[in-house]
Amino acid sequence: MFSDRAPVFRRARLLAGGAVPLAWYNLTAKKPRLLRSSAGIGFAVLLMLMQLGFEAAFFNSSLAVIHALDADLVIESVHKYSFAAQQPFAPDLVAKAGAVPGVASASPLYADWYDSFWKNPFDGKAFLVRTFAFDPDRPVLRFPGVAAQAHKLTAADSVLIDRRARPFLGMDREPAASEINGRQVRVVGNFALGPDFQSDGTVITSAQTFRKLLPGTGAEAGIVTLAPGADRNAVITRLKTALPPDLAVLTKGQLLDREEKFQAKVSSAGPIFAMGTIVGFVVGMLISYQVIYADLSEQLPQYATLKAMGYRRFYLVGTVLEQAGLSALAGWVPAFVLSLGLYRLIAAVALIPLAMSARIAVVSLALTLGMCLVSAGLAVRRVLAADPAEVF
Repeated sequence: MFSDRAPVFRRARLLAGGAVPLAWYNLTAKKPRLLRSSAGIGFAVLLMLMQLGFEAAFFNSSLAVIHALDADLVIESVHKYSFAAQQPFAPDLVAKAGAVPGVASASPLYADWYDSFWKNPFDGKAFLVRTFAFDPDRPVLRFPGVAAQAHKLTAADSVLIDRRARPFLGMDREPAASEINGRQVRVVGNFALGPDFQSDGTVITSAQTFRKLLPGTGAEAGIVTLAPGADRNAVITRLKTALPPDLAVLTKGQLLDREEKFQAKVSSAGPIFAMGTIVGFVVGMLISYQVIYADLSEQLPQYATLKAMGYRRFYLVGTVLEQAGLSALAGWVPAFVLSLGLYRLIAAVALIPLAMSARIAVVSLALTLGMCLVSAGLAVRRVLAADPAEVF
């Protein structure tokens, strides 16, 4: 650690006196050791960053359709536990809701996730896609390009397709026509949405065409907008009175909250990503403990010297924790930079909304500091137990 030309006592006094921060000197004195420790901690940080990114992408894609609803209130079956859990009801009930005072408009949204099979027009293979439908005069989905092209859906058997769907569907190649459930449909435009962890692509059509593709299917939701100045709570009360008890009236915020809780606690994907982050944290703590313990073992004569000079335990512990914090930053920064490139690459290949956010950056930094400081707290016992007489 110390140069052979500088006595240990003089170098320790210089560093401890504040001319050079001791923790910083310990970290940077040997560049190979710094690179080794940064690589080990950075690997664990990268694991956590990727898990946090996948988790955020999962939630963002799961909530994308709900965010796109042009709604103040949403009417659904009370038996729905997730937006994609199909519980259709009679669309006439949505028209009944439109007559309630304070309601500006109420339009049915038709949806299917499990019975719409799109035929790739270029290779003839059929794949499951999700399908949404509404009255073309009242587009209720605010995906880019949908409102401007909704009037094209008035033609029979016409559809809009997702140009960001997975390539094996053939939607990105702008086909003129295809088949859904064996029925010929004409492609009149496209929009930008992208797949999620459940659906590979999306088709939008009119309510009339939807009933041809999936006979006997009711509405999945009623999309309600309020009149200017209407009291939302009063309108909700009137809607609950006017509608059957097996229909629920939710605000858009409540719908988003329910879906996020379902994905986080009930579905398998949410807990899997959470466990992945925990595993990354534990692996990182083990790696950082080994790194910090090895550094302290090498620097033990220095700390023993400081003890012999009369420095208190508080100073020694503070120096070790400060060094651990610097080690955390030395591992987090390169891992963060590398994750930015991986995010862009995976998002382009997998077509999922994988992007860095302030939340991911802050949470990953906090976890990194936490795992290094906890590891340092465990390893510092070696410093406190060091006997200067035995070390020298």
